[in-house]
Amino acid sequence: MGGYRRRLRHDAFEYLEYLRDRGSNGMLRIPWGGWCVTDTAKAHSVLRDAEFNSGRSAFFSDMLPTREAQIEVGRAVRNLLRSQLPEYRVALAVEVSRLPAASQWPAAGIDLVYRSMRDILLHPESPGHLRDLMDRGVHGGIMFQAPTVRQRIRAEFLRTKFNQAFTEEVARRRKNPAEEPRDVLDALLATCSESLPDETVSALFGTMYRSSVAPSASTLAWSVLLAFMHHASDSPLPWPADWIVREAMRHRPMVWMVGRAVPHDTEINGVSFKAGEFVSTSPYLMHHAEQGWTDHDVFRPERWGEPERGPFIPFGAGPFICSSAAVAMELMTDALTVLTDGARVSVTGGDTRPVMIEGAVPRPFTLHRSVGQLHAAGRD
Repeated sequence: MGGYRRRLRHDAFEYLEYLRDRGSNGMLRIPWGGWCVTDTAKAHSVLRDAEFNSGRSAFFSDMLPTREAQIEVGRAVRNLLRSQLPEYRVALAVEVSRLPAASQWPAAGIDLVYRSMRDILLHPESPGHLRDLMDRGVHGGIMFQAPTVRQRIRAEFLRTKFNQAFTEEVARRRKNPAEEPRDVLDALLATCSESLPDETVSALFGTMYRSSVAPSASTLAWSVLLAFMHHASDSPLPWPADWIVREAMRHRPMVWMVGRAVPHDTEINGVSFKAGEFVSTSPYLMHHAEQGWTDHDVFRPERWGEPERGPFIPFGAGPFICSSAAVAMELMTDALTVLTDGARVSVTGGDTRPVMIEGAVPRPFTLHRSVGQLHAAGRD
């Protein structure tokens, strides 16, 4: 198994399918640790199992003391994002208008989503050095892991600076609380207990900063890449934007493995586990199962207008499903709509093999976009 890293780098999805085919009883041992439930029905059952999902969500690590506190924080951020959707749409239109005729993705997509959400994460009247730190973190190793050791060392310095600065801002805002949440940080402060240390609230903000932007930006990049690899024409895209986004999340899910330590001794598909052992399910494998998915290996957005579909879990399932799933869908669908509306769009250099950077991210490609009348065939 020593060469698994090389195979992951080449094509992680292909390698996962290879491991699945070598597994038995719907289970496979993962070379990098733990087990994966590959039987679709059993995986779905595990994701919804109350005992398996007991305790706190690993998303928040140990930052919050109870599951109830985690739920409250998730809802507060979701509600803030939902209330700010009109502002996001205005900012999105401005940022799309600033795109050059040729832009390099997924980096340009990350910038597009981040800049459209910047004022929601931290309102414009916040200290300038905090907004500057957020800007630097997007490509400085905070939003996504830096690729080289030297860059990761520099990213650690930036992360320390980021955490210290936001810890000071938390203390400042606690002394002068806002009447109504103006941004994500205010939403956290309105929900978190006063006994929660400033450093912990700062760390929570860092988690929300990353999770609000990175998955949406990566899914937008996959949506653009896959749609225009399959529609090389001057005419408008033949599918609704939300169908494209859903199909991108099915075909190339950024979150391709979901797992946690089992809370107690248990047995899954005839395999015994001790409390603390790590068990995963794979959205990618479930989204490509022959059961329930016609042409499961094909990017086919029109399937979302059909009645029969298989399990779809891009935001998880069961007790730990993402509380902001519906809002995230709106963010991504709006971004794709504004990006493609009234414009000629094409891509070059596309590759459907993912790069594994905090999830499955597209390899670099170029998006070509020009605003103007579409080909006459597209207007008919």
